[in-house]
Amino acid sequence: MSEASRSGTPVDVPLPSASALPLDGGAAGARKSLSGQMGTSALALTVLAFSAPISVVSGFIPFTILFDGTGAAFGFLTVTVVLLLFAAGYVTMTKHVPKPGDFYSFISTGLGKVPGLGAAFLAVTAYLVMLAGVYAQLGVVVSSLITSFHGPATSWWPWSVAGWLIVSVLGHFHVELSAKLLSAAMILEVAVVLIYDFAVLVRGGSGGSAGLSLTPLSPAEFLKGDVGVTLLFGVLVFLGFESTALYRDEVRRPNRTIPRATYIAVVFVGVLYTLSCYALTTAYGPKAVGVATASPASMFPDSIGHYVAPVFTQLSYLFVTTSVLAALLSIHNVLARYLHNLGYDRAIPAYFAGVHERHSSPFRASALAATLCAAVLGMFVLAGKDGVTLYAELTGLASVGVLVLMTFVSLAVMVWFARKGVPAGESLFTTFAAPGLACLALAGTTVLALLKFNLVVGGETPGQNMWLVSIPLAGLAVGLALAVFYKSRRRHIFDGLGRDTRVVDLTADV
Repeated sequence: MSEASRSGTPVDVPLPSASALPLDGGAAGARKSLSGQMGTSALALTVLAFSAPISVVSGFIPFTILFDGTGAAFGFLTVTVVLLLFAAGYVTMTKHVPKPGDFYSFISTGLGKVPGLGAAFLAVTAYLVMLAGVYAQLGVVVSSLITSFHGPATSWWPWSVAGWLIVSVLGHFHVELSAKLLSAAMILEVAVVLIYDFAVLVRGGSGGSAGLSLTPLSPAEFLKGDVGVTLLFGVLVFLGFESTALYRDEVRRPNRTIPRATYIAVVFVGVLYTLSCYALTTAYGPKAVGVATASPASMFPDSIGHYVAPVFTQLSYLFVTTSVLAALLSIHNVLARYLHNLGYDRAIPAYFAGVHERHSSPFRASALAATLCAAVLGMFVLAGKDGVTLYAELTGLASVGVLVLMTFVSLAVMVWFARKGVPAGESLFTTFAAPGLACLALAGTTVLALLKFNLVVGGETPGQNMWLVSIPLAGLAVGLALAVFYKSRRRHIFDGLGRDTRVVDLTADV
């Protein structure tokens, strides 16, 4: 065991401070890190916006009820436990590998720079595809909102373009502006969901006071349904919390802020979704599965209008729109920071590592993220793709990519601590047992997602749309190939991959 491990101090040298590494505008030569003072609550709300809670309650929870019946709520409890196991290894890694590259840094450190760069390009591909898919969702949601107010039917893509403009502009500024907007959106949408949940609990659902029962939280009831599919959908709607480490340079006291925000995000989402699933099941009683089968999209809006007030039906549609817009901003920020990290390490042109002198934002990486997304969306618009289909295919595909990354991060945690030893203050549970169990659970979920791919991305038969898997695989292949090239031909770049802590002259020949 190394001296650093025994002392409990991080084994990697902390990244140079922003003030020590000027870069921007005409200042060439050194690199400048991002900076900021986000606290735990701001970071937690920023990543929570990624999962768009009211959109999940309205659009996804009905499908878990469809597949697992009245026991679906227990499924969310199970997923919460699994992701807490993942979080235990993840936050332990953040404390001892103090780099802001998230999956890219952790996999590079634990499994090697070649798989690490492959993971980085897989992450970029997954989040880019997800961003494009959620833009399509925004267009569909806004179009539906207009018609719900008896307005004219409109195409989805003009609203997606409008959302793209808003998000692209906001992405240019410091993350704390985004954090404030995302926090406000999160508080409003969560308030609406909680108002509904407590209204159902107070009124006792369809059965009055006799309608409240612990049956939906029973393991026996959960096992009566399609357990695998329920857990699959449960994991997919939690995504977002896994990006906390990307903001390491932009938070106060990262070794405290990141672990706290990660755990808060997982526990909060787990409790919210479990409670909301229980409330929705209780609200409809024996009719819940039938309603989820016949009209899943209107299940929550109709129910909140009945249990709270009719005006909340329209409000729920409105807050789904703002929720999706907030999710877009959150996903865009994640993608921009992956691109910034790759530019910082010169895996892509160092130009994209530029940090705005005034806003301290990854403005060039943000512009690149916006441009790439516009290209992807434009391609589908020109092809005449239906917005609903596009949303299902792209977000489902991206979610599988993130599941793969989470699986390999859990593996990387175990491999790295096996090599370095268990640091003082840590335990075998957080360094081996928790990530090991999470790795097995996430790997199983990934396999199930591929076996049930038609449910994840849409389709009538299990093998339908499997060609979509080639998209993230192409991203992975590009990253692996680049890493091998750098290792053999550009060793100075290869040695700096994984958000290496050394300062490298960016004006050197690539």
